[in-house]
Amino acid sequence: MADPTAADVRAYIAAGLDCEHLEVEGDGRHFFATIVCGAFEGRSRVARHQQVYAVLGDRMREQIHALSMKTLTPAEWAAQRPGAAARPTHHH
Repeated sequence: MADPTAADVRAYIAAGLDCEHLEVEGDGRHFFATIVCGAFEGRSRVARHQQVYAVLGDRMREQIHALSMKTLTPAEWAAQRPGAAARPTHHH
């Protein structure tokens, strides 16, 4: 079985979650996803990740070897975006 592409992983997640924003990068074995979904509202980070793993199901074991995620609600996503934050954030 061929390794999935980042676009494949994005499609798998999009098929199971109604995402406001979904970005997936990866090399066929290791992926990083930014997932913004209203369904994450009120859920812990662990519960959000479990929700994504549930959507991926067997693909997580058979095709996707490593997936790192940033899971955000639409409000959290809006607060992180440049120009959206009321206070400046500085990274050193």
